[in-house]
Amino acid sequence: MIAHPKYVLAAALLACTTVRAAGLDVTVTGVSPAKGTLQIEVLDSAAAWDGKGRSVAAATRRAAAAQETFRFDGLAPGSYAVRVMLDENDNGKLDTNFMGMPVEAYGISNDPKVMRRPTFDEAKFELGADGGAITVRLR
Repeated sequence: MIAHPKYVLAAALLACTTVRAAGLDVTVTGVSPAKGTLQIEVLDSAAAWDGKGRSVAAATRRAAAAQETFRFDGLAPGSYAVRVMLDENDNGKLDTNFMGMPVEAYGISNDPKVMRRPTFDEAKFELGADGGAITVRLR
């Protein structure tokens, strides 16, 4: 059986339109070296940002320098947000005081200037097909 030419053309076009994976470099500044573990998450939705989904990429490493760079490969172009914390006591969470304010260093993409937990929309940035780089400053 011979396939109809329009189906052959459609199949060929679909084969050529694969989504390129992009790389993201995240440089974290303001790190207190040798004072805990850096934990970083890359999230692609408000649901993931609010804890109702999973991060698309994550990494953990001991803080060794005042500036650390993380590389994430294989991300589809789109909207992302990044959050970082320096877990100084290595208990796996961002510790807060009695008012709910963080007592460990943390940082968020776009460095939103708000006195509450930022939203995904405030932290998001666009990652193109060619990849990108951002800097997150710890507070």
